[in-house]
Amino acid sequence: MSSSPSSSFYSSNLSPFTRALLAGALAGTTVDLSLYPIDTLKTRLQSSTGFAASGGFRGIYAGVGSVLIGSAPGAALFFVTYEGFKSQLQILRQPSNGHIAGGGDEVRGSSKSVDHMLAASAGEIAACAVRVPTEVIKQRAQAAQQPSSIAVLRFILARRSDIGVVGVWREMYRGWGITIMREVPFTAIQFPLWEGMKIWRRRQIAQTEVSALESGAFGSVAGAVAAALTTPLDVLKTRLMLAQKRQSAASMVVEIWKTSGPRAFLSGIGPRIMWISAGGAIFLGTYQWAYNSMVDIT
Repeated sequence: MSSSPSSSFYSSNLSPFTRALLAGALAGTTVDLSLYPIDTLKTRLQSSTGFAASGGFRGIYAGVGSVLIGSAPGAALFFVTYEGFKSQLQILRQPSNGHIAGGGDEVRGSSKSVDHMLAASAGEIAACAVRVPTEVIKQRAQAAQQPSSIAVLRFILARRSDIGVVGVWREMYRGWGITIMREVPFTAIQFPLWEGMKIWRRRQIAQTEVSALESGAFGSVAGAVAAALTTPLDVLKTRLMLAQKRQSAASMVVEIWKTSGPRAFLSGIGPRIMWISAGGAIFLGTYQWAYNSMVDIT
């Protein structure tokens, strides 16, 4: 999370690669477990069958097993990709004379924002390899389609005789496209905001890193803004993952508009902002604390 590029992202006793891996795994597991009940309520509010039919306030930890398995590797994969990609972009922008290509502070600041957007987008695409199957299993359990994560997984695997191995694979990755469409804009908003606020704070205090508390506060603000702006995409993703049959994102948009009206695209916006705002504080605060702690011991 440093503001200047390392000579090598994969060097030192406890390298930035290792720090990003471990800090990301800890942060992902911490935030997903601590805010799981709010996530469950948000999923049920967005379900086409309605809040009560999807379980209401009952069994708010349904599907938590998939999160226990998927959170750590998904978040670790995101941060390893994010930090590595960001470091390499910064190195590419720094010619042999040590100055960032492009001139003044305004250009450098703009370049950093672009780097953060590109790195965050790459991180999300990589993380979705783990996140999408985890989300499919979790949300079906949350919406009471099956009593538990393992029951959802068994149900999907049992369909192999009807839809084949490729069909099972496609079921596990249902909503991949719309998840990417949601996560890339989300992180392209959240991470440049978060990194920008950290850069501003570092300049104020003349330090190389901000504290975990400051990082958490900046993550909360950035997460709330990104969550509000991407709620329609989140509703679309949830409906596609919960649908009994596969269908295109375009046909689902038409269906939601016809059956529920345009307001349905903002379903669950309150819990989503609350959940992601708190999640941003916990996720990025925990990440910063773990990352800073590992820097201190190298």
